[in-house]
Amino acid sequence: MQTTHPLGQLSALQQMMTQLLEPLSDRECRHSYHPSLAPLLWDYGRAVYLETWLLRQQIQGETDITDRVADIFTPGALPPETQWERLPPKDHLLNWALELQDENLMRLANLDRLPDHPLLAENRLILLINQSRALLYEQMLQTLVEQRLQQAEAYRVVRPLIAEAPTADQVGVSQGHYRIGAKGDPAARDNEQPAQVVNLSNFRIDRQPASNAAWLAFMQAGGYAMREYWSEQGWSWRQGVDSHPHHWRRDNHGAWYGMSLNGPADLLPEDPVMGISQHEAQAYARWVASLGGELSGAVLQHEYQWEVALRTRAVKTYGRVWEWCANPFEAYSEFQPGLDPEGGIEQFAQGHYVLRGGCLHSQPSIRRLSFRHYAAAGDRTLFAGTRLVFPPKDQ
Repeated sequence: MQTTHPLGQLSALQQMMTQLLEPLSDRECRHSYHPSLAPLLWDYGRAVYLETWLLRQQIQGETDITDRVADIFTPGALPPETQWERLPPKDHLLNWALELQDENLMRLANLDRLPDHPLLAENRLILLINQSRALLYEQMLQTLVEQRLQQAEAYRVVRPLIAEAPTADQVGVSQGHYRIGAKGDPAARDNEQPAQVVNLSNFRIDRQPASNAAWLAFMQAGGYAMREYWSEQGWSWRQGVDSHPHHWRRDNHGAWYGMSLNGPADLLPEDPVMGISQHEAQAYARWVASLGGELSGAVLQHEYQWEVALRTRAVKTYGRVWEWCANPFEAYSEFQPGLDPEGGIEQFAQGHYVLRGGCLHSQPSIRRLSFRHYAAAGDRTLFAGTRLVFPPKDQ
């Protein structure tokens, strides 16, 4: 539940994103630290551009500001490297952004002075802006973690992580018809709508996402080297990456530790694993299924199963890591494009997969059960883990 007015959340997000840039050099802000991540300056400028495009161009018909920078901050308008080369110096971008943001806040605080528009009902305009900013804020944090990963930092693990085989700690969800998606929520993006009724068979679902200790057991069992656990696409992807989660590193004594925004730290065995791709999540599920017993039949969760388990309160814990799902990111039945600047039918054409639940860095504006995040199956820079589902016990 959101505890502050959306306009207050927007102001806070503007400040948080600015504070990420302020202590960094221009070179650090415009450097690409990973092929799947844009420079910090681009994410920051994209957030300001979207905010201004929605408010001034779509609501007020003012195009002079957004037209001048559209080719830089619109994905696909130019090759990414060209867009990044055309980014202004950090100080210039900050001055441009701060001036625009102050004026935007003033206009948004006086909605009665704006022309009539469907986006102004129930604060929908501000809610959409907040969600776009929240996702770009997380991308900036991902980039900062990449920066830390590329810096040589001596670290000695205090409490070495010990592998623990996954246990059968699941809860059952009964067969039935369930509602998924957003209904009557002004914050809902078009990909969450319309609300659907789905028919699910009985299933069991893990109470918690896969843990660090269980993931280490997968690694020690040779999970990254065993072809039978991987899809054809996953195995091809696997050949170009390290055999461990993206955010894991080893100290000089061979003990695993994790890298976060605050630097290196011990990996706690019960914490959810983070920094894995959808390919890795699929391989882990097949390994767990091979263990037999109550773990037989383990598969990656479908997003419907995740949402129903949370809506029925069968599962009560989520939001520490984004959770990969088995299903591709596709439109719901009877989907209708809305006024979301990042929506439309084009969002489903990229072959991405769904993530649910949010992570520790997710802002209130995207922490709802119907929110659908998505990414390429091979993306492991996200703060993402996974959760498994199983057949009912009587099968």
